[in-house]
Amino acid sequence: MEFSTEATLAFIERHQDWSFWLALVFAAAETTAFLSLAVPSTAILVGVGALVATGAIPFLPLWAGAALGAMIGSTLSWWLGWRYGERILKMWPLKDHPELVDRAGASFRKWGVGAVFLGHFVGPLRPVIFLFAGMMKMGFPTFMAVNTVAALAWAWAIPKLGEVSGLAVGWGWNALGL
Repeated sequence: MEFSTEATLAFIERHQDWSFWLALVFAAAETTAFLSLAVPSTAILVGVGALVATGAIPFLPLWAGAALGAMIGSTLSWWLGWRYGERILKMWPLKDHPELVDRAGASFRKWGVGAVFLGHFVGPLRPVIFLFAGMMKMGFPTFMAVNTVAALAWAWAIPKLGEVSGLAVGWGWNALGL
């Protein structure tokens, strides 16, 4: 299935009452191992942030939905790692990207809890860092404490990036008199 970022953003703009739920779905997809490869969630969430800059949608429901979705997706990935351990690394698409798996493993071993936090912000690590947290048997309370703070920060930062970019473009257009 192919997602059109532009069509999705237009849909969200027309149905702003759904912004919480749509942000939840896209953030969950972005932080769920394997699914994150199929859905351009970061681009959509940045684009939705630009809609916030125009006043088309409010920020608070977007932030709350994205934060909850990020917690759901990353927790599901942690559980997959906990449940299936290293067997999951032999599955597609991870088996085709050993360098990504090695980087994520090295990051987790080096940074531990910090890697879970950074995993929300570093795109190439996002699909596997939460798996590694589960595979390395990071305790659920520890994982959820870090994951919650990181998900709240990520869900604020990604749409805000789009909002600030949208404001900058608007300012530029106005400054040029266009």
